[in-house]
Amino acid sequence: MKSFQFFILTLLIWLSSVMSVQAQRMEKAPKSIESLDVVEHLKSPLPLGLEFQDSSGKQVKLDDYFKNNRPVILSLNYSNCPMLCSLQLTALVRGLKELEWSAGQQYEFLSVSIDPKETYQRANLTKQKYFKEYNRAGTADGWHFLCGKQAAITTLAEAMGVQYKYIEERQEYAHPAVLLVCTPDGRISRYLYGVNFPKQTLKLALVEASEGKIGTTIDRFLLFCFHYDADSGRYAPTARNIMKIGGFATVFILTVVLIPYWRGRKGKQGIETAASQTMETTEGS
Repeated sequence: MKSFQFFILTLLIWLSSVMSVQAQRMEKAPKSIESLDVVEHLKSPLPLGLEFQDSSGKQVKLDDYFKNNRPVILSLNYSNCPMLCSLQLTALVRGLKELEWSAGQQYEFLSVSIDPKETYQRANLTKQKYFKEYNRAGTADGWHFLCGKQAAITTLAEAMGVQYKYIEERQEYAHPAVLLVCTPDGRISRYLYGVNFPKQTLKLALVEASEGKIGTTIDRFLLFCFHYDADSGRYAPTARNIMKIGGFATVFILTVVLIPYWRGRKGKQGIETAASQTMETTEGS
């Protein structure tokens, strides 16, 4: 009974922490991107035949990063971005550092520059910056920064549903802060918005995109309990599923714990009653 009570207490504490995380403040999008939009194309395939140049100068195709049976975190950024890209990628790295999974082993990270003038040398400097911040040995092959021609960039952005524009007077790009989590075969699984990526959100998004191929049984259980809330950019508790779990827990308590306990009590009372009657009969004789 004590172990079961401990389980129930742990479950209640977990649900309380879930609601606390859900209530956290979300950052408001900068005014420079309010006119831009993201048109979600969930489950749609990406144009994997598009050609780009990686940070070593090698010609590659998007398909090259979807051959390892791992989910891919995909982002549109550019190295000369004055603020937003740095905020977004820094927040992502911090979130990924909290995961026990590693880039290049359980998932891939892929950033494509929206600036057609960006060189592979500049992309390499950006890669080294964030890889150094990630600071996990043996994972360099999981970080990919690409540059390419305008036609390929435009085609990819349209397939992703991410709108951006070049502001001539400022000589910079306005774009939304959004990451895509994609399935190993190149379909869009989830959009993550903002410049804050909590561990739990990243973990559940990767479990979902991998279709259960990474993560533990507990991770898949948590995914069952949560749904993605696009308004808050987080995975929120699903009331229906939590009620199902509550119902299951009630049935479990009744069938596995209380009923045997009651039966044991009744049996014990029966034995005590029989013993008492025997003693009374003996005394009477």
